[in-house]
Amino acid sequence: MASDLEPVPVNSQKHDPAWKHCQMYKSGDKVQLKCIYCGKMFKGGGIHRIKEHLAGQKGNASSCLRVQPDVRLLMQESLNGVVVKKRKKQKLAEEITNFNSGETDSFGNQSALNTDALMLPAAEPIDPNPTLLLTQEEEGTVSSKRGTSGRRKKGCRVRKGSNALALINDNPYDDSKRVNHQVSLAIGRFLFDVGVPPDAANSIYFQPMIDAISSQGPGVIGPSYHDLRSWILKNSVQEVKTDVDQIMSTWGKSGCSVLIDESTSETGKMFLNFSVYCPEGLMFLKSIDAINIINSTESLYTLFKEIIEEIGVRNVLQIVTNNKHPYIEVGKQITDTFPTIFWTPCATHCVDSMLSDFRQLEWISTILEQARSISRFIYNHSHVLNMMRRYTFGLDIVVVGPTPASTDFFTLKRMVNVKHNLQSMVTSEEWMECSYSKKEEGYTTLDYISNPSFWSMCTVITHLTDPLLRLLRIVSGKKRPGMGYVYAGIYRAKEAIKKELVDNKDYMVYWNIIDRRWEQLHRHPLHTAGFYLNPKFFYSTEGDIHLQIRSSVYDCVERLVPDTSIQDKIVKETTSYREGTGDFGRKIAVRGRESLLPAEWWSTYGGACPNLARLAIRILSQTCSLAGCKPNMIPFQQIHETKNYVEHQRLSDIVFVQYNMRLKQMFLNKEEDNNPDPISYENIKSVEAWVTESEMNMDDVGRSDWMTVDPPLGNITVLGPQVDDFEALGEGFDDHEIFIGLKDREDENGENVHKVGEIS
Repeated sequence: MASDLEPVPVNSQKHDPAWKHCQMYKSGDKVQLKCIYCGKMFKGGGIHRIKEHLAGQKGNASSCLRVQPDVRLLMQESLNGVVVKKRKKQKLAEEITNFNSGETDSFGNQSALNTDALMLPAAEPIDPNPTLLLTQEEEGTVSSKRGTSGRRKKGCRVRKGSNALALINDNPYDDSKRVNHQVSLAIGRFLFDVGVPPDAANSIYFQPMIDAISSQGPGVIGPSYHDLRSWILKNSVQEVKTDVDQIMSTWGKSGCSVLIDESTSETGKMFLNFSVYCPEGLMFLKSIDAINIINSTESLYTLFKEIIEEIGVRNVLQIVTNNKHPYIEVGKQITDTFPTIFWTPCATHCVDSMLSDFRQLEWISTILEQARSISRFIYNHSHVLNMMRRYTFGLDIVVVGPTPASTDFFTLKRMVNVKHNLQSMVTSEEWMECSYSKKEEGYTTLDYISNPSFWSMCTVITHLTDPLLRLLRIVSGKKRPGMGYVYAGIYRAKEAIKKELVDNKDYMVYWNIIDRRWEQLHRHPLHTAGFYLNPKFFYSTEGDIHLQIRSSVYDCVERLVPDTSIQDKIVKETTSYREGTGDFGRKIAVRGRESLLPAEWWSTYGGACPNLARLAIRILSQTCSLAGCKPNMIPFQQIHETKNYVEHQRLSDIVFVQYNMRLKQMFLNKEEDNNPDPISYENIKSVEAWVTESEMNMDDVGRSDWMTVDPPLGNITVLGPQVDDFEALGEGFDDHEIFIGLKDREDENGENVHKVGEIS
């Protein structure tokens, strides 16, 4: 894009729906529009040409190939509405002309005015049912037969009969919109009545339910209370068990990980939830009331042992828990009892702890609090929030992360990305005229956004934390198993910090934080072996670094493969892998290092080394995180409070169905939600410091009206091309200082720790 183009916000007077899907730039006196999906620039034609581009309509603009289907449909409907309006105006002009030319014929020839019209009876009085009300955009004016003004829908023509007026609908889209409006209202009433959160609409089963109902036509009778508790629940249990059986059938090849997570009810009761992960899917096993055993290592050990035996010792590679002391002790006991199983602390928890330690550094804490003050001011005033979303083209500055610490740094990065948009906002005439900008918080917001030093420090923080945020997305995401990427992710994080700060005494502050939190995982054999067996990383590592991590691979061989004869075969087969001979050296295999998942690569090209390939597939198929195994709103407490055996079993089956359906949805929906509303109650715990005031001022409550707030668009394409987290790990690992985990012991003792704001 030309450097002389200046972004211009779309003001609130522009009502055409296409304005939400383009950006406006100014070059001198000329205005250009840019599609936010494909980036194409339009130097002329105005908003109509953008609309044709988005609708894929042949005309003056090429079709956009990246626009979302729902947006394309909206633009097509909008264009059709414009055509109808033009035809209506043209027809009205013709009728007026014909009427004027036939005036001398008096009323005897009046029928010539309506030769193409049907004679309709008088309209019945309209019942003021709220479900039939039209929006303002769907309304127009029409004269009644008494000459008083009334309301009519756009796209309707007035037809005059012998004794009445009637409306003929020219716009085929109006009826469908009205019907959809009625359906949405009916669904909303039901959800609000039973207290179901609005995010129920995100369920993968929501639209299929609507489709099933609509396919049967009118008069469908819904299931009764007893139907839901009996045969429908029974069928659902069978469907879920079929899915679970399919997942379990793959454990023999890929192995599995037992995930043990805690959850706490609203009344404070604690439960242990047991899930099983493999590449085929994530399944819920059972929930246990932990109130009496959580502090007893002996009781926890007995419980974990029973779960492993139920799943099958030969299938389990690792158990994953959080890093609390009782689990560390139990993990050691489990690995002693089952020599072929590892205990692994949750990688998401470890990375989040690093970020938490980063934000406690004084200079970072200061910058974060300044950024939070900007966000709190914006998100607590509806007028300012709408203004911000217009200047950022519908993008929120607060990003909902999986944890409060990650939310801090994700949000800071987003604010850096939209820095110029925020600066344009606070220097605009709209901001100057806004009464809130004249409040003390408004002046503070202006000072921070206009301060180059503030943005300079924000940029440094994003450079220090971005690799850790990338690693957090990798280990907690659902795109692919994370085991083959953890070691490389930590390497890249330390490499980026070293590159940013250069001086040893500066970057060792952060390296020490990483090493201290990663101590349990830094030398974990599974993560090291995952790096070694990932062909993309292995073949891009030079020198004798392989020698430093190969012993961890042998640790995995000795623990995971009890048969000594197979152990010997695996060690011999590593030679072929190390030297890239046989199928490993084929050109197609070399290309496959980049294009295939690591486990797929071994399955495809590891045929000549079957024992090593089997081990590699099992290691590279594992997760390393508890993230994603704890869906919300699961009624565990009801099970454990019920004393009736029949109802206890029914509730257990409901939880089994509900939990596994949620896990299936999370596992299938591999694309992360880029459009959560940060001020919704569901997200408030993660973003509390960014959107909530310490105290509610009742005088200010009435000045913010949620009904006037524009919803976020969440279209991150306006930030430019997004880099894939796995691809961003890149190739080349040749810094020995990082690999050997070199530490400055004086720094560890606190003698050399200083504020990085004093970077030398």
